Amino acid sequence: MKLLRLTAVGATLALATLAGVGSANADAPTAYDLLQAGAQQGVTDGYPGVIGLVRQGDSTQYVHAGVGDRSTGAPADPTAQFRIGSNTKAFTATVLLQLEGEHRLSLDDTVAKWLPGAVDANGYDGSTITLRELLNQTSGLPDYIDDLGLQLADYTNADPSRPYPPQTLVDAALALHKPTSAPGQKWGYSNTNYVLAGMVIEAVTGNDPATEIQHRIIEPLGLTHTTFPTTDPTLHGNYLHGYEWFAGLALRDVTTSNVQISGAAGAIVSTLDDLATFDRALLTGTLLPPAQEAELKTTVPTDSTGTAGYGLGIYHQQLPCGQWAWDHDGDVLGYHSIWLASDDGSKQVVLAANEFHMMGPTNGQNDTGGAALNALCA
Repeated sequence: MKLLRLTAVGATLALATLAGVGSANADAPTAYDLLQAGAQQGVTDGYPGVIGLVRQGDSTQYVHAGVGDRSTGAPADPTAQFRIGSNTKAFTATVLLQLEGEHRLSLDDTVAKWLPGAVDANGYDGSTITLRELLNQTSGLPDYIDDLGLQLADYTNADPSRPYPPQTLVDAALALHKPTSAPGQKWGYSNTNYVLAGMVIEAVTGNDPATEIQHRIIEPLGLTHTTFPTTDPTLHGNYLHGYEWFAGLALRDVTTSNVQISGAAGAIVSTLDDLATFDRALLTGTLLPPAQEAELKTTVPTDSTGTAGYGLGIYHQQLPCGQWAWDHDGDVLGYHSIWLASDDGSKQVVLAANEFHMMGPTNGQNDTGGAALNALCA
């Protein structure tokens, strides 16, 4: 869930553009061809398995390479569940936007209004940070996952059932260092923002964010293979096993892993199809009133290039072919995933791999991310 931006979703690293993208040549590779080749390259790079989909309108094609379970050799299944990591953030942002549309809060409310004392240490002041600044990552708050103890706990996966109350994660973030910028001054990705967003959801509704996401998004959209586990560290049904390169020496199975350490910032489990359905509904206004849809898509720059910005839980970037796309990625122990979509949601690419060891970007991330980017262009 620690964000590791790739060129495919952040324009921060150079990727080779695959031949033929954007060409009118009838022999140019199709979006499916590009994504399938990228999935296979990801396995060559060291992923156990890679799955993906390309969707245009109502037409969907699936790709897969490698295995979903190394112990049985079962092929990676494009219908299987996986942990979506930071792609959870768009779900959390959606609930806060819905609550604003219901006049139960304003994104211009301060954090302190809803969470008195939650951000009040080491020079940080919740009365100076707005909910909007949490969602667009301009709060100036440190990322709790930078805490060494939490990093080691996550990486070693020694206690998948250990409780991590949200305030404990926030406190770990605040203790990391004093503020380096004022709220709203600059963009800086921090999972702490979305843990706090989840706490605000509970303060406003009386329900934890998992319950609100279930009732407001998962059930209305019929996302029958999407869950938000809050304590259970295991996966159930048909799922990709997740792996990590432990100490850089060997792959080990980390399918069972702690969900409380990510919470509203990265704990959701889903599938390619469900994630594509959610993203399309989000981008087309199915989930939000027009005013909140506009807020969702109002971005702040993430760098000085003018080609990438962050809205509320989603990125906006210009692709090498000149098109613009909405996107996000998700990295959580054992799993890496990305999605990209056109503004009207008619063109979509979703991809997932079943290895993440809390470091990157790796060759697998670069190559599969580049393939996803080029597939959307195609």
